[in-house]
Amino acid sequence: MSASPSAFPYRLVATDLDGTLLRDDHTVSGRTRDALVAAAAAGAAHIVVTGRAVPWTRPILEDLGYEGLAVCGQGAQVYDAGADRLLTSVTLDRQLAGVALAKIEAEVGPLHLAASRDGLDGEVLVGPGYDVIGSLPATPFTDASDLWAAPLNKLYIQHPELSSDELAEAAERTAGGFVTVVMAGEGIVELLPLGLSKATGLSLAARRLGVKAAETIAFGDMPNDIPMFAWSGHSVAMANAHRDLRAVADEVTASNEEDGIAVVLERLLG
Repeated sequence: MSASPSAFPYRLVATDLDGTLLRDDHTVSGRTRDALVAAAAAGAAHIVVTGRAVPWTRPILEDLGYEGLAVCGQGAQVYDAGADRLLTSVTLDRQLAGVALAKIEAEVGPLHLAASRDGLDGEVLVGPGYDVIGSLPATPFTDASDLWAAPLNKLYIQHPELSSDELAEAAERTAGGFVTVVMAGEGIVELLPLGLSKATGLSLAARRLGVKAAETIAFGDMPNDIPMFAWSGHSVAMANAHRDLRAVADEVTASNEEDGIAVVLERLLG
């Protein structure tokens, strides 16, 4: 597959990871890798934009041989993979987060908690009852004071009975003035610094790359991708995407299991 730089209409391909670039076994298919290489040959940089903080993102980037910028932690971190260096890092106001948690728990009852610590090697702390999705590394805690002992990117919340959509709705209703609430997947509801989104980090990274929003095509699958879709020139939801994201996407492609990113890139490359 080949194309001249003028044949491809975008200069930046922004992809979420889980449920989008990654198949369900957390690998990237050969077809999708080839399509991204072809897009790069046509003049379009690839940028990963993920809810994962850097420590949970780095192994995927290494497997891809990825040395560019990546937006991690729902936009909190702009990471230079080639230099293994954080260019920006936004942390959660722990006092506001405590107020937000209290308000949410007053509404729905006790929550199961986890937290992502700031930094290149920040641990994810997991409290009693919290179910970590997949096999990502995490450190258990039992003393609640451990949660607040160091700067955080975000808090994760789960409820023993409510669905993720129901929990996110309740959290937004009761605490949306203190934190940003995002639903990043079933079982993954997060509390972020107020006003932070994937669009925040993507816009910073794009500025460093000299790329405009209108020159960006974005791929995603969950409601936390909505701000990135609003910012980008063209947005593509995966077939497996949450209904709220499909509703605002410019188009819907095949699923992450069916090389949905490659389907679109191959079409645009001709």
